[in-house]
Amino acid sequence: MAEPRFSVCVYCGSRPGENPLFAEAAQAVGSWIGAQGGQLVYGGGRSGLMGTVAQATAQAGGRVVGVIPQSLVDKEHANRACDELHIVQTMHERKALMAERSDAFLALPGGIGTFEELFEVWTWSQLGYHDKPIGLLDVADYYQPLLAFLAGSVQAGFMGSWQMDLVRIGTEPASLLEQLVQSGLRNAPQDGALRARI
Repeated sequence: MAEPRFSVCVYCGSRPGENPLFAEAAQAVGSWIGAQGGQLVYGGGRSGLMGTVAQATAQAGGRVVGVIPQSLVDKEHANRACDELHIVQTMHERKALMAERSDAFLALPGGIGTFEELFEVWTWSQLGYHDKPIGLLDVADYYQPLLAFLAGSVQAGFMGSWQMDLVRIGTEPASLLEQLVQSGLRNAPQDGALRARI
C-alpha cells in the first residue's frame, strides 16, 4: 500500500446513535478519506460509528490506524482488521498517539468520550501545543445545543470568539474534510509530531 497522502484523526461514538444520518455521515467520512488516498486514525473499535468509519475507509482503499487501551479491547471489540492496531495501557497514551499520527482532527456525533477528545485537542490548540486544524461535523444539528452553550460562554466572558474560531464547523463531510486536510498539510511539521506535549 502506498504511503498515505494525509492522516485524519476521527473522534466519534462507539454506538451508532438513533438517527441513521449519523451512520451515513460516518460512512461518507471514511469513504472520502479512502478515496483520497488518506489514512484514518481512530479509537480502534469495531462498533458504532467508529466501526462504520473504519470499514468505509478500508473499503475505499484507505489505511486504518486504530489505537485502543487494553481495558477496552474486549468491551469495544477491537478492530483486528486495522492496518495498524496499537494496544496501549492508558487513555492518555491513546490520545497522545492518535494526535501524533494525525495532520487534522474531526469530531462526528458521539458521547462524552467524543466530547472529551474534542475539547482536549481544542484546548491544546488554544495553548499553542499544536496548530493542526480541528473540525466539527454537525450532522442533523446534533451539535447545535453544544454550540449554543459555547456561544453563551463567550457572552459570559469565559471564552473569546477567537477560541471558537479554532474549530471549523460544517455539515458536508467532503467539504469540511477538504478544508481540514489542505490546512493540515500546510501546517504539518516535517516529523508529523505535535510541537509539544502536555
